[in-house]
Amino acid sequence: MLDVKQAHVATQFGHDRPMIACRFDPLGRYVFAGAQDHNLIRFTLGEADGKKQLFAGAHESWVMAIAFSKDGGQVISGGGDGRIVWWETAATGTEAAAPKPLRTVEAHKGWIRALAVSPDGQFLATGGNDLVVRSWKMADGTLVRELPGHEKHVYSLEFHPGGQFLLSADLACYVKQWDLATGQAARTFDGKTLRYYDAGFLADYGGIRGMAVSGNSEFLVACGLHKCTNAFAGVNEPHAMLFRWDNQEVVRSFIADGIPNGLLWRIRFLSDGTAMAVSGGASGGHLLFWKADADKDFHRLGLPGLARDLDLHPDGLQVATAHFDHQIRIVKLIAKAPA
Repeated sequence: MLDVKQAHVATQFGHDRPMIACRFDPLGRYVFAGAQDHNLIRFTLGEADGKKQLFAGAHESWVMAIAFSKDGGQVISGGGDGRIVWWETAATGTEAAAPKPLRTVEAHKGWIRALAVSPDGQFLATGGNDLVVRSWKMADGTLVRELPGHEKHVYSLEFHPGGQFLLSADLACYVKQWDLATGQAARTFDGKTLRYYDAGFLADYGGIRGMAVSGNSEFLVACGLHKCTNAFAGVNEPHAMLFRWDNQEVVRSFIADGIPNGLLWRIRFLSDGTAMAVSGGASGGHLLFWKADADKDFHRLGLPGLARDLDLHPDGLQVATAHFDHQIRIVKLIAKAPA
């Protein structure tokens, strides 16, 4: 039974480079990761050592984003090289003969920061540093549509559960709601309390790093940072904004006191409506939990090492976190089994 106050780190899988991204496959068999190298990495859940499998040779930069086909048969990696690559999820290989890509597309100029697959599994959305959101056919990698309009780097993507809208968020903390039937921006959400401009560096800092739509479509939540006093040193606090979907009203400003060097990298809704996010920075790693009726987190779990991403398992009871100390950690949101 879900009980976030009983959350605990159950296991971890290691690599030889810092981790930056993680995602569970839709069937819950594996956790895939991107690291500060050129590989996509797969760990098998339920195996003590994770049976690490490298998917190598297709990227020339870090793998920064990961997504899957609806049936879980294919995994897609997005890299800092602007390339998206399709792979067979369960492929096996050796160091000398790594799994081969199924398809490679030169998708963006510069970093790809986000991938998302439509609820019906037909389309893949991509976004990154070239300011354009693109939609591709999952079946063959054909470009379907370009969605220009962002003035800053695109940091995160999320399909509305109904499938008719795509949300894209950027470094300037604007969320665009795209009508996929017309390719037009229907609305823009203003994440103004997440926005920070550093006059010393003459640059925007922070950005919306993650978004989620609640299961009943009542809320949109967007996460990042606020209260920045020193961007160079990362002196800022974790922060998320909770919007009503229907009228865009900001109903909550989620905060986490006592974490002076933290940034929320990704946020998800749990089955009971709890919002869960991962914070990482010089203050370390934390899983943070909020209810929609309060600004302050009602529970937090300290993690061993700076965290940079999270994902929620299909069972809703396990969480993967990616860490700078080269580890992927699996947290269970249930009580520990008796010894």
